[in-house]
Amino acid sequence: MRWSGQLISGNTDAAEASASNPTQPGLFAASETVVRTFDTPGFRGATFYEVHAKSVLNKVPGSSPMFGWTINPYRGCGHRCVYCFARQTHTYLDFDAGLDFDTRIVVKVNASEVLRRELARPSWRRESVAMGTNVDCYQRAEGRYRLMPGIIEALAGSGTPFSILTKGTLMLRDLPLLEAAARDVPVQLAMSIGSLDESVWRTVEPGTPSPARRLDTVRTLADSGLGCSVLMAPILPFLTDSPEQLRATVAAIADAGARSVTPIVLHLRTGAREWYYEWLQATYPRLVPRYRALYRDGAYAPSWYQDRITSAVREYAKAYGLVRPKAPAGTGTGSGVGPIEEPNFRKVGNPTARAAETQPALWEEDENEN
Repeated sequence: MRWSGQLISGNTDAAEASASNPTQPGLFAASETVVRTFDTPGFRGATFYEVHAKSVLNKVPGSSPMFGWTINPYRGCGHRCVYCFARQTHTYLDFDAGLDFDTRIVVKVNASEVLRRELARPSWRRESVAMGTNVDCYQRAEGRYRLMPGIIEALAGSGTPFSILTKGTLMLRDLPLLEAAARDVPVQLAMSIGSLDESVWRTVEPGTPSPARRLDTVRTLADSGLGCSVLMAPILPFLTDSPEQLRATVAAIADAGARSVTPIVLHLRTGAREWYYEWLQATYPRLVPRYRALYRDGAYAPSWYQDRITSAVREYAKAYGLVRPKAPAGTGTGSGVGPIEEPNFRKVGNPTARAAETQPALWEEDENEN
């Protein structure tokens, strides 16, 4: 997706604005983009670009087995996860994939209004729409901009099923809306929780709620009857992948009442790879050679490693009762979102799901060297 096709302003104005004001992204016109900073601890150091979009429904190229459409009300993410695969997409906006991705957040302030118009078109077939597939729709900025309530109401009101994948406990703010929506359309919710290791979490996902708070969110959603699946992602080689860590994480996920667990091993695409290695060099320098050896063939860990992780998590999931049947059709709720499918670990065709099925497990020599 190129933002030049979604902004109300034209490319010529945007180019002129960029030339006259280098702090503006090249695809945005200064006359149509409001730039804000907030002097509060949660937003300190961040800049928000409030844009008016022509469209918010994005067609997924090709034939995804999970969903054909996505909505991304934000670009860039204050969660600041060093491994985020979406980092490279920020370069489409003339931002960089590193610090800019963490601190220059694009906000589609008219998202719900535009969405209502798109969903009202006679051509709309009410296909499933996924959110949280690029950057987190419940990142910290959502607490201020409140784009999701209008989006949820628009989708449910049009009879459109939807799914949400998030690390954000802010989703509970919209629990009444989600419960109401689930009475009308299938609603699938999932939380991303890679491990319980707080020392790793504090440095690798510094802007996210803690794993404990995310587990509490899963528990609340389970108690509400909506249910929530867990994407156990990413599992970080040599940091969160020991048998003891995997078992403890699966046990906690089961105890929280999750419908299912799907493991995904870290993958390092362009943009994310460079930023992650910089973090790794600063935080765990002894692991850099091991990572370079493991990921020498590309963005994904080798299949032998992924198979070992998948097998281990599958066994732990069975032990803790997390292998569950698919929710009956027409119940209004689902047991997975995005790459999550029932039964657990089902192989699907998109890259994220492919990684989930071929999960690594790296217990070779020095397996406990963290």
